[in-house]
Amino acid sequence: MSNFDWKTCFGRLLTELDNTGQSSWADSVRSQLTHRFDDNPHGDLGRWQSALDNLPDISGITSELNTSAITLGSAGSLSSNQQQALERGLRGLMPWRKGPFDFFGTHIDTEWRSDWKWDRVSPYLSDLAGRRILDVGCGSGYHCWRMLGEGAERVIGIDPGLLFMFQFLSLKRYLGEVPVDLLPIRMEDLPEGLEAFDTTFSMGVLYHRRSPLDHLLELKGTLRLGGELVLETLIVDGPEGFSLMPEDRYGQMRNVWFLPSCDTLLRWLDRTGFRNARVVDVSETSTDEQRSTDWMRFNSLKDFLDPADPTKTIEGYPGPKRATIIAEKP
Repeated sequence: MSNFDWKTCFGRLLTELDNTGQSSWADSVRSQLTHRFDDNPHGDLGRWQSALDNLPDISGITSELNTSAITLGSAGSLSSNQQQALERGLRGLMPWRKGPFDFFGTHIDTEWRSDWKWDRVSPYLSDLAGRRILDVGCGSGYHCWRMLGEGAERVIGIDPGLLFMFQFLSLKRYLGEVPVDLLPIRMEDLPEGLEAFDTTFSMGVLYHRRSPLDHLLELKGTLRLGGELVLETLIVDGPEGFSLMPEDRYGQMRNVWFLPSCDTLLRWLDRTGFRNARVVDVSETSTDEQRSTDWMRFNSLKDFLDPADPTKTIEGYPGPKRATIIAEKP
């Protein structure tokens, strides 16, 4: 049995869902979390919980959510013993892939510069103030915190990775009862036709789906009428109708299925009932944006590119290029 107390961790969110007409979703989440943590606990849960418990108790914390690194407190505000306990706990939650974060002067240089993606996307978003937001495939929740910093009323991130959840909880431990939660569930675990969100983000997910149109329909189902979809995914150059389906791996990733051209992606959105879809950014992913660090010591992008031609993956496909598309549910 795990010593992770999910009923306390998610109690406030589940009560909120019960009280806002989403009791059927709340019951579904309770069942999913019971299966995940009570019936079939992950073997590393105890280690991750121990790392979280090792973080020192600190009161009177300031935070900054609108800077490149999500920042808690300030450097020099902890005692030597507190600083050492903090770093031990945070390193017990390695590898850190999405960020960066700064805990009281301990800077977590994550594999991905997720702030760069936010800087590319955020100028094109509707005002997030007062909006209810779903972040699909949110990783450790970096963008969820940026959404809260922009004034979102409620943010729910979903990602099945339990290590991501514990990394998220390491921040929430210090930020307290803020309206942001990360549920360790999959997109397909959400009820159909939820229609509960003003904005839904799906960034870095579509190419992992065997059926990309079904994913778009699932995303559409999460949105209220007039809601906004923010979609970011790998793409390739090509005409409308063209998409790349890797023979096996793409950039050493096994679970990459379809990389469409931008025009193909716009057609997919039109066919699944979205309107006013527009490409707001296309960027090549560089080894400055995704790389190994002291907080993520495994192979990263440079190891997945052709050493003789870094414009191609190690398998010979076009190197990673990402597009961001914004569309509305009519």
